[in-house]
Amino acid sequence: MALVAGLTGGIASGKSTVANMLKEMGLTVIDADAEARAAVKRGERAHQEIVDYFGADILAADLEINRSKLGEIIFNDEEKRLVLNRIVHPAVRERMALKRETALENGEQLIVMDIPLLLESKLTSIVDKVLLVYTDPDVQLARLMNRNSFSEQEALARINAQMPLKEKVKLADAVINNNGTIEETRKQLMQILKSWGFKK
Repeated sequence: MALVAGLTGGIASGKSTVANMLKEMGLTVIDADAEARAAVKRGERAHQEIVDYFGADILAADLEINRSKLGEIIFNDEEKRLVLNRIVHPAVRERMALKRETALENGEQLIVMDIPLLLESKLTSIVDKVLLVYTDPDVQLARLMNRNSFSEQEALARINAQMPLKEKVKLADAVINNNGTIEETRKQLMQILKSWGFKK
């Protein structure tokens, strides 16, 4: 019987690092962010709906959506963020469900759904286990400022747009503490997978 695990975290918590470890093990990792980018490409239904609502100003020269321009609008306006989510989330879920079905048909033991907003979007029903990548708030802030060259204010606006990681801990089946080294993170991941009966 296949196990479908939902991998989640917060912005700059190190979720991508864990996703890459899982991919290196040869596991299928279905990435919600990658599917979201694909779902809003020019020619897709969601692309047209976004342009209809937000206007052509959010388009780049190639008529693709300018993600940073759209990001500036929605990070400071919850109502518009919710509208965008209502357009994008169903399209993303559909794309992810198709990939999950393919992996199940291929007889894979463990399928990972990499969903940043798994808990905020109340998508736990589509996974069997929730694996959370956690970092302390000060580590998360420093990493985000460093990674994206954000000011403290810009970084906090993005962190505060998500459910606090300490709240997510209560809702997870397993937690990786990612304050330390890559090796410490890998060790925790392997222990969790082993406890779930997955042998690699």
